[in-house]
Amino acid sequence: MQSNQSNTAAQPQLSFWQVWNVSFGFLGVQFGFALQNANISRILSDLGADLHSLALFWLVAPIMGLIVQPLVGSASDRTWNRVGRRKPFILAGAFAAALGMYLMPNAPLFVAFMAPMLFGAMMLALMDASFNVCFQPFRALVSDMVPANQRNVGYSVQSLLINIGAVVGSILPFVLTNVVGLENTAKAGEVAPSVTWAFYIGASVLLGTVLWTVIRTKEYPPKDYYRYKGLDAEKVEQELALAKKKSLGERLANFFDLVIKMPKTMRQLAVVQFFSWFALYIMWVYTNPAITQYIWGIEPKWFDPDFLNSLAEVPAHILTAKGAAGDWVGILFAAYSLFAALFSIVLAKLANKYGRKLIYSASLLLGGASYISFLFFQNPEPTVVNLFITQVEVPLGALNLFIPMIGVGIAWAAILAMPYAMLAGSLPASKTGVYMGIFNFTIAAPQIASGILSGWILSAVFDNHAIYILIMAGVSMMLGGLAVFLVKENETRVAS
Repeated sequence: MQSNQSNTAAQPQLSFWQVWNVSFGFLGVQFGFALQNANISRILSDLGADLHSLALFWLVAPIMGLIVQPLVGSASDRTWNRVGRRKPFILAGAFAAALGMYLMPNAPLFVAFMAPMLFGAMMLALMDASFNVCFQPFRALVSDMVPANQRNVGYSVQSLLINIGAVVGSILPFVLTNVVGLENTAKAGEVAPSVTWAFYIGASVLLGTVLWTVIRTKEYPPKDYYRYKGLDAEKVEQELALAKKKSLGERLANFFDLVIKMPKTMRQLAVVQFFSWFALYIMWVYTNPAITQYIWGIEPKWFDPDFLNSLAEVPAHILTAKGAAGDWVGILFAAYSLFAALFSIVLAKLANKYGRKLIYSASLLLGGASYISFLFFQNPEPTVVNLFITQVEVPLGALNLFIPMIGVGIAWAAILAMPYAMLAGSLPASKTGVYMGIFNFTIAAPQIASGILSGWILSAVFDNHAIYILIMAGVSMMLGGLAVFLVKENETRVAS
């Protein structure tokens, strides 16, 4: 389709607070997502999962993304109603995600119907499907509402809000334990009270922030949107009407045709995404057992359900160490999210000055080196840490892990913003949603590969010593940094 230049109008510039409101709901969605990332391995381990199966349970997340995001992206491209174009999906996803968050910690209550671990896996699937229903339309909403010359700012604000949510969500169980006084240990088959209440609070924050975006953001009506994007409204409406009449087989054929004809920039970014997200998946799944073993000195056998079931009772010092390490993982994840949020403030300026590719590549290389540096922080010497809200005693090696979290945070900020900023200019305006959904393949596929391979590698190659799987993640991230230089950007927005 050719753009109708006579009907093209300049898209309105947004104030900072308008850009903020468009993305504000991402804070709550990421709040919930951060709680999941920092605590799901802990929850599933408490419910009976071993180290090898953890990676397989986590496969639910990318599989849900692979299925849900393209469908939601395509549907939101065709949806125009009184609520909006993207907002109906964002709202529905938020309510479903909150339901999963309320139910997930209560898996032991459903033991009469099914095994708690199975119920936990089902709620993980519900949460991940719902998070994906939110994520994709949110990204498309930014692309819809923010004009091209504000794109770096738009995605940087989105990254900032994502990381504010991640910081608070990650530290919440630690705060509930060390400030409020809730218990952070759990018997086999149960979930720690601090984690349970953190999920309740996270679900409420998610709903509140998403409602803010839905209420405060007014999406453009179809004719204005088409005009701002240089599209012929009548031709687009005709195409949408024809699309509705097509059979499921024809729609699938059209979808696969879009995949085959995806912009070259998307193909090149897919290589970078593979190495980046392969590494991130490993970090989310195995940071908890890695630092529990490597820094708190807990042997791998204490993560083996068969061994634990052979005991009359798990020693108190093992439960205490696992609880302390689990809380500290939340602090570390909050730290990298905080560093990511701070870096997001200057990310757009750096990208504008030095180029997106250079900043993106340097960020990934630093992140990979930071993973590898975990090897140098094993010191078990107890030290008291003042976290302003409370004091806590942890091994010195655990405290020093704040150093590599700087690099991990910088890499995370770049991963959240740069691929989308580099991609947006090469996408057809009428198919932004479906292509953003297809681009999620480049996030889901490497995580699926990582989930299938990493558990086997951990047990067969590294004898369940989880620190070494993090080193492998560092190598993968650095390969992603080198692959950035293969990407060629298209700065011209495609009309169709």
